[in-house]
Amino acid sequence: MNKNQFKKTFLIIAAVLMMNSGWAQDYSYSLEECIRIAYEKNLTIQRSKIDVKVSEVTKNQSRMERLPNFNMTANYGANWGRSIDPTTNTFITQQNNSSNINGQTNLTVFNGLQIANSIKQAHVNYEASEADLEKARNDVGLNVATLYLNVIFNQELLSNAQYQLNSTNQQLDRTKKLVDAGALPVTNLLDLQAQGASNEVNVINAENSYNLAILNLKQALLIPAGDPFQIEIPELNPTADETVLMTPEQIYETAEHVMPEIKSAQLRIEEADLNYKISRGAYMPTLTLSGGFNTNYSSFADQDRDIFDGTTTITQPIGYVSTSGDQVLTDAIVPNVVDTRSGFPIGEQYRENISKSVGVNLSIPVFNRFRTRAEVQRSMLSKYRAEVNSQEVKNQLRQSIESAYNDMIAASKTYTANQKQVEALEESFRVIENQYNLGSANYVDYQVANNNLYMAKSDLVRSKFDFIFKQKILDFYLGKSITF
Repeated sequence: MNKNQFKKTFLIIAAVLMMNSGWAQDYSYSLEECIRIAYEKNLTIQRSKIDVKVSEVTKNQSRMERLPNFNMTANYGANWGRSIDPTTNTFITQQNNSSNINGQTNLTVFNGLQIANSIKQAHVNYEASEADLEKARNDVGLNVATLYLNVIFNQELLSNAQYQLNSTNQQLDRTKKLVDAGALPVTNLLDLQAQGASNEVNVINAENSYNLAILNLKQALLIPAGDPFQIEIPELNPTADETVLMTPEQIYETAEHVMPEIKSAQLRIEEADLNYKISRGAYMPTLTLSGGFNTNYSSFADQDRDIFDGTTTITQPIGYVSTSGDQVLTDAIVPNVVDTRSGFPIGEQYRENISKSVGVNLSIPVFNRFRTRAEVQRSMLSKYRAEVNSQEVKNQLRQSIESAYNDMIAASKTYTANQKQVEALEESFRVIENQYNLGSANYVDYQVANNNLYMAKSDLVRSKFDFIFKQKILDFYLGKSITF
């Protein structure tokens, strides 16, 4: 192959490798990526976000209650038959087209501080909703971390089962050669074959548990079961951290200030107290300012009309002298007509017929069948319930921390004991395996040592991850991010 042919072949191979690498996408997810995906897709978090948006709208709307309201109404209609002429207030029997425009505004000046307390209550409710959202995120993150750690745990159990199967297969090959050479009886080979089958069952069970752990994590992330998925395996070396040196009381004192459920419960008490003040405000009088305008139009007025400018004095007869027949005159004040116009269009009627009003209204509650008193009592009971709920949340948090702390201490001791047990059983198995290979130990001793080592390693894996998880739980209560 010459130089050009070699270069051409190399380019083809490189292109094929690049295509293959392009198709083989990396579906490995870290814990942080899994938690981020859960935050984006989890429906409980989505509902909590909607609750925050709703409370924000309520908060913004509550501020607007300080502003005056303003409403307008307008109508237009026609009457037939007997009706009243709005220009003369006399009965007529002809068609009339009429229109009316009305505007009203009201401003609450004082209503027992109900508006002010409602604004505070809406703001407190918004903060509580944000705390509830943070609580939902914490719960989802903790659940994802648990499932993520469970995948790693089952993967190590699978590796342990596969290691035992490989060890048995190697021993099976060695024994087969010795049996073929006549150095060992065939029963040793049969026993090892049975042991190998048992190890295969352990591998299958471990694979099923691992696949189920993967499925549970994918379902928590709302990833379809058929999509490729694998996680990054971090180095997990359990070591005692500062939580071992702390007391449950110290951990609780920190958790009480950082856990959102505690904040939410406290805010719910404040919200209930404001609701109590709002209900008591109904005992107080309400002072409002009002204003309005009104104007109208009638087709009866849309005719020729006189335009008046003040009054004038005229002399007019009022009778006759009976004896002489002379006319008796007197002065009279009459409207002064300065112009006569044709029609009274709708625009001019609206402008000339407008009337305006302002007013002050004071409403004093006297008796409403004890409805206000009942509402005050209900709001007071709601406040007591919020206080009980807050104490219950604190008690649950304290008990969870105490249980987690005790579990962490126990897991630490169990992990240390299992380490020592595995070290001893590894040495014991090594000795018995050498004796078995030399024919000085029977298969029963070998099988017992092998099974004991397998169980001890499984217990070590279990205690290892139990210790790690219990530490992460306490770190979570201390406000630390969950990372491995």
